[in-house]
Amino acid sequence: MTEGNFVDYVKMYVSSGNGGKGSSHLHREKYIAKGGPDGGDGGRGGHVIIRGQSNLWTLLHLKFKKHIRAGHGGHGSSGRSFGSDGEDVYIDVPLGTVVRDTETNSVLFEITEEGEERILAQGGKGGLGNWHFKTSTNQTPRYAQPGMPMEEFYVTMELKVLADVGLVGFPNAGKSTLLSVVTSAKPKIADYEFTTLKPNLGIVQYRDFQTFVMADIPGIIEGAAEGRGLGHYFLRHIERNSILLFLIPADAEDIKKQYDILLDELRRYNPEMLDKDRIIAISKSDMLDDELKAEMKIELDNELPIPYMFISSVAQKGITELKDVLWKMLN
Repeated sequence: MTEGNFVDYVKMYVSSGNGGKGSSHLHREKYIAKGGPDGGDGGRGGHVIIRGQSNLWTLLHLKFKKHIRAGHGGHGSSGRSFGSDGEDVYIDVPLGTVVRDTETNSVLFEITEEGEERILAQGGKGGLGNWHFKTSTNQTPRYAQPGMPMEEFYVTMELKVLADVGLVGFPNAGKSTLLSVVTSAKPKIADYEFTTLKPNLGIVQYRDFQTFVMADIPGIIEGAAEGRGLGHYFLRHIERNSILLFLIPADAEDIKKQYDILLDELRRYNPEMLDKDRIIAISKSDMLDDELKAEMKIELDNELPIPYMFISSVAQKGITELKDVLWKMLN
């Protein structure tokens, strides 16, 4: 998935359909001069329905759809004929999509399951025909109900990536390189900070044809929860990951300090993130010789509160072991 194709935020105007009006027809037929009221009901206006699709990964297909309108209900007619219902409009979205009312910014609902359907804008109810209002004292009512009006408003859709493993780290920590090695994804890789500007997803192939999804999130810097760097715009994608894989380069001045800073940014953004399983991968460890690595292990065993392991994406060291640990944690 290329960077430009990852769309995780769209805003659009939606409107359901008006309900059809009921008929106030009076039955007239040869030899039946006063057949009484027989006006039919109006049809229901069309709904705007959000539907979850597991084969979608972004909101790219909605990027240029700014107006969504459902069909109007048909009017009732003679012979108690009902008007046709307005055509429903379905909006397919990837799992993990949060739908908000743009004006109030309140969350309307979230789509998390395949095939899940939620009515976003309800179609107007059709009006009743005049035959409903016939009574013993009013046998020829000449009125019927109008249809109920449509709903219309602006909505904002935000995608929170649903991935099994989320990569967390400072810019240029080797997250994109690791993703390119363990999956078929082709993220942008370069020797400067903030190379990744959009989240990247990849499917990790494990033993016996089993797979899990890994997400590369743009680098976090100190103060991200307050908007520094790329800000908290992409932190929301980490909320839906089962495991947080912290990537810290082996040449970092203080591995424990970097981990604490990253963890604190997540805590300040959403304290519930601290409930997720966590593991540290010390990347670029091909720069370390065995003696230096042994010294670091003694120090890290006393400092780090969670499991850690040394890996090198370029040299393909520790990658298989990392997959084994992640799979065991997921299951």
